[in-house]
Amino acid sequence: MNTAGLLVAASALVLLALGTAHLVFTFFGPKLLPRDPSLIDHMKAVSPVITRETTIWRAWIGFNATHSYSAMLFGLVWGYLGLCQPEFLFGSLFLSGLGMFTLLAYLPLGWLYFFSLPFSGLLLATTLYSAGLWMAWT
Repeated sequence: MNTAGLLVAASALVLLALGTAHLVFTFFGPKLLPRDPSLIDHMKAVSPVITRETTIWRAWIGFNATHSYSAMLFGLVWGYLGLCQPEFLFGSLFLSGLGMFTLLAYLPLGWLYFFSLPFSGLLLATTLYSAGLWMAWT
């Protein structure tokens, strides 16, 4: 088994796990709900300026779900590439670079807007991915 590919797959697994947990928390349980229950009622009653076709609550759920899908997609695609097609992944500057760019783009968002656990997961995923690229290209 290709060690560089395993490192990329481990990186992808971190994002897959974070995205899956986030999706579960979006639809089940209280973890992503506001601590003030009256805020939920207000979010369900107010529309954003851009349209009256939705509410802040529906947008909140949709944004959280698509955010989860993004992390899960990264995990599935780069996990597959790392495990099953490492030569293809490391032979493509576009795919290798896109993976690195994606992780690096998530880091400042995680630092500014997330809490410590997902940020630490992003940092771990970026470190694993970087190590995989370094091993493949040196």
